[in-house]
Amino acid sequence: MNYLAHIYLSGDNELVVIGNFIADGIKGKDYKKYPEAIQIGILLHRYIDTFTDAHKTVRISTKRLHKKYGHYSGVIVDILYDHFLAKNWSLYSNTPLKTFVESFYDALEDHYDMLPARIQKMIPYMLSENWLLSYASIEGISRVLDGMNRRTKNRSGMNEAVVELQEFYEDFEHEFSDFFAELITFSKTKLEELSAP
Repeated sequence: MNYLAHIYLSGDNELVVIGNFIADGIKGKDYKKYPEAIQIGILLHRYIDTFTDAHKTVRISTKRLHKKYGHYSGVIVDILYDHFLAKNWSLYSNTPLKTFVESFYDALEDHYDMLPARIQKMIPYMLSENWLLSYASIEGISRVLDGMNRRTKNRSGMNEAVVELQEFYEDFEHEFSDFFAELITFSKTKLEELSAP
């Protein structure tokens, strides 16, 4: 899953949310250097990724893209799924997306010193372009895919995946909805297990 889903699935503890958000940049046992709540977020992120990568519905989505995008298909599907979460946000949260996102940005600024250097460098772009809120529109997703393609030095062609998003929009949305319902249940259970004394 991509940023918005990971943040959403982290519960109400700000430090768990931060841990889940930074987890991709924390390798191996380095997570143990962080406060306990951040460790929980990092481990939760890893469980979510493992569950997602092995899920049959997610594989249907990635298979649709695999011929054209190869091993980038999974990354693209993560981003597309964040679009459907943002677009259908009111089905998953009583807090408006704009309020949720602003609260997360405040948490990032409050805990800035704890963030890995790579994340610290990314934050100004994330805030100025309001990535998380932009996911709700196809235009916003198109910009995200453009940025990801540039990061691969234009090798991935990910910027073109908005074509498949539009062509198979209902299929992707249905797959996301089915999968995300299961992921919410899985994440709640894992978060309770990780947080247990």
